[in-house]
Amino acid sequence: MRAEVTYPPRDIVLLATKEEKALELWARNEGEFRFIRSYPIRKASGGPGPKLREGDKQVPEGIYRITHLNPNSQFHLSMRLDYPNSYDLMRARKEGRHNPGGDIYIHGKAESTGCLAIGDIAIEELFVLVNTIGTERVSVVIAPHDPRVRPLDGFAAHLPLWAVELYADISREFAKYPREGDI
Repeated sequence: MRAEVTYPPRDIVLLATKEEKALELWARNEGEFRFIRSYPIRKASGGPGPKLREGDKQVPEGIYRITHLNPNSQFHLSMRLDYPNSYDLMRARKEGRHNPGGDIYIHGKAESTGCLAIGDIAIEELFVLVNTIGTERVSVVIAPHDPRVRPLDGFAAHLPLWAVELYADISREFAKYPREGDI
C-alpha cells in the first residue's frame, strides 16, 4: 500500500547485490516500478565477478529470468534462473570455455554454493508472488555490489575483459530503480 502498488502487481524485478547481501523487490501495475521491500541474502558463495565455470562456486552476475518454480526443492522452495543465458553462453564460446555451469536458484534455507539463499519465509513470499503473476513477468539482476552507491569497476584485474560491457549493462538496469534519496 505504501508503494501504491496493488496485489498482485503486473511485473516485478529482483535486484540482488552480492556485497550488501540484499535482494530488493520492485513492482508495478502500470508505469514506474516502485520499491516494495528488501530481503537479506542469508548465504551466497564466491566473491565479486561473474560465474565462469561449473564448480567455481560463484553466484552469476547479469540480467536473468526465472525459468522454473520448484515446490519440492531440498532448500524448501526454489526459483531457477536462466543461467547460463545467451550472453553467458556467447562469452563462454568466445573464450573456449565448455562448461559454464548451471542449476542456479534463488531458494530458501541459509546455505548455498552458487545460488542466492534468502531463508524460508522470504522464499515463500516471493515464490507465491512469482507463481501468481507468472515467471515471464519477472526479471532478476545480480550485481557484485550496488552500482547506485558506487560504480562497478569492470576494469578490475581479476575480471575478464568483457566485464566492462557486462557491468555497464547491469549499471543501466539498476539505474532504472532509484532508491529513496537517489531521486
